[in-house]
Amino acid sequence: MSKKRMVIALGHKDLGYTLPEQKEAVKRTAVMIGDFVESGYQIAIVYSNSPQVGMIHTAMKDLSENYPEQYTKTPLAVCSAMSQGMIGYDLQNAVRAELVKRGIYKTASTILTQVLVDPYDESFYNPIKLVGKVMNAAEAKKEEDNGNHVQMIADGRFRRIVPAPTPKSIVEIDAIKTLLDADQVVIACGGGGIPVLRQGNNLKGAAAVIEKDLAAGLLAKEVDADILLITTAVDQVSLKFGQPDEKKLDKMSIEEAKQYIKDGHFEFRSMQPKVEAGIEFVESGNGRKAIITSMELAEKAVSGLAGTTIQ
Repeated sequence: MSKKRMVIALGHKDLGYTLPEQKEAVKRTAVMIGDFVESGYQIAIVYSNSPQVGMIHTAMKDLSENYPEQYTKTPLAVCSAMSQGMIGYDLQNAVRAELVKRGIYKTASTILTQVLVDPYDESFYNPIKLVGKVMNAAEAKKEEDNGNHVQMIADGRFRRIVPAPTPKSIVEIDAIKTLLDADQVVIACGGGGIPVLRQGNNLKGAAAVIEKDLAAGLLAKEVDADILLITTAVDQVSLKFGQPDEKKLDKMSIEEAKQYIKDGHFEFRSMQPKVEAGIEFVESGNGRKAIITSMELAEKAVSGLAGTTIQ
């Protein structure tokens, strides 16, 4: 009997916000992954990278400005690639150590992953994602003079804002499938993947970011997963979140989930992409389910005892 296959999308909380936090967080995350591997699942891991790519982007920008003769500006796509290596290094080592401790000897491998996006995606005309450090008005003006978009986040404080195009296809999907078929743990599409545009035979990095939940849903479809598990800061999806009449949801049908989105129940930049990814994955094949919950309740949620399931 073939093993069940699961794609896990990890949120900020499960990876930490600084390098020391990351090194501790991945140890806890590896326990969850080890439990699923021990239960017989083939696992592919996707993760958020916003804090890390922001840190890298800020550091490289400061270096190029303070030492222009030694360092050049680093494109956002390259910063994304650097974050994949930075997070993947700690995560794959933590997973390996956890599996060895359990007497399970299999490789955990990080795939530097590029994701194709449409150059005419609406997001390129309406950027929504904040990246990099907080700037004053003079720094923001300079950023705009360089052709980038900025947004005021408070009085006199600005940040760069970039597009978040929809992922269309995963460039390294064959390598990911090969590793999963060999029953290895795969870490891929970090931060949603490095967004790239096709230019003839070449791929060109785009100054954008991809919602990691949407990339995880795409990956889950492409590898024919049984379960898409999205971990987040809350235990369940809610209607009227944070309000006195908040209603927690144990289950949603595809039709219900679509209606909740239409009615504006989910925060556009956080919960809505998770629900959208779940809908698209579940719609793409029979017997599939998407689960949204906290890492602490992940195992119970997969067993149907916690979290929110879209099925």
